[in-house]
Amino acid sequence: MSTARTPFTLAPVSGVRSETVRSANLATILRELHFHGPASRSELVARTGLTRSAIGALVGELVKADLVSEQRAASDGSPGRPSPVAAPIPERNVTLAVDVAVDSLGVAAVGLGGVVLRSERIDRPRERVAVDATIDDIVAMVGRIEAALDPGVRVLGIGVGVVGLVNRTDNSVSIAPNLGWHDVAFGDRLQRALGRKVDVVVSNDADLAALAEVRRGVATGAREVLYVWGEVGVGGGLISRGEPITGAAGFAGEVGHVPVNPDGRPCRCGSTGCWETEIGEGALLERSGRSPDGGRDAVDALLADADAGVPAALDALAVEARWLGIGLAGLVNVMNPSMVVLGGLLGRVFPYVHDEVLAEIDRRALASARRGVVVVSSALAGDAPMLGAAELAFEPVLADPLGTLRKISTRR
Repeated sequence: MSTARTPFTLAPVSGVRSETVRSANLATILRELHFHGPASRSELVARTGLTRSAIGALVGELVKADLVSEQRAASDGSPGRPSPVAAPIPERNVTLAVDVAVDSLGVAAVGLGGVVLRSERIDRPRERVAVDATIDDIVAMVGRIEAALDPGVRVLGIGVGVVGLVNRTDNSVSIAPNLGWHDVAFGDRLQRALGRKVDVVVSNDADLAALAEVRRGVATGAREVLYVWGEVGVGGGLISRGEPITGAAGFAGEVGHVPVNPDGRPCRCGSTGCWETEIGEGALLERSGRSPDGGRDAVDALLADADAGVPAALDALAVEARWLGIGLAGLVNVMNPSMVVLGGLLGRVFPYVHDEVLAEIDRRALASARRGVVVVSSALAGDAPMLGAAELAFEPVLADPLGTLRKISTRR
């Protein structure tokens, strides 16, 4: 009689330390409060599945760390004592968010819970987009923002969105065609210029806009999202099963450089006929008879002409709608999203061309992929990349609240 042999060897399984469980539970509670706002202990029990006594102890630790405050709720007339309400403390715990666009720079202080405490945006001429000038301007803006904050504020991190391909492994910008940047160690250089001990994290602006929209905008709760951000250039953020698709080096989502027109215009990336050469700001303005470098003021004037029924503006928007629909149809076939969100210039243009864009998608997309897809404008408008940068900078403290605070305190 033979003895059956186990077909594989069981690897030893290590137990989970109580400290690891505690840290994960603290993160769960802080994320709930950050994303959904103040909540009573009873509500936190229902949302997290933790016991009431565990919630009380964990919230107490977050209160002691000055991340959360807790107050007794007003009585609603029901029997028993009201459950205390926990809330994040935004004025004490902030991240600094930076948005590096082609025509402007934005900086904001965003408090825990997603509250924008202070923000500033400046227009800049395109001859001032060099790396050194950009860093100088950011440093000055950060100084002004911080001067307006409470002296006791705690900066938890700095998030930066850039209109280009960002290598998330080292926070460098590999290429930003519309800025003329190539292989720039932007995160390191900005951190040195700011003289900060907290981390500076850099990502693509469209990826951050998608993150903000999923967490705080029109796509909240959606799990399969295609976000397309368009201004001078065009980029995309891809969300699948609620998580971003970033690719091997963080370059996924460069939808603006998908070739759509072999006979089209040269692109600043070095190719020809990229999607952004057909739907970007320059193409739209040029078709309306304006300078392609006219910027936001020229876009405002074009849309005002469209409102007034000026034929040149309407014709330019009709061509924009066709190319926007062509590109979106291909992306719907590839990704099969439940929602497409258009941000920046594209979000502003979409209400003018809604029917034409949807008709183009219907004409070109596979019926099975197209079915159920909703196309909408961003709810966060031009602030989406900056709000996403803030969310990126909050990630360490949301993942490990007390551990991150310890790291920050030891660096000072």
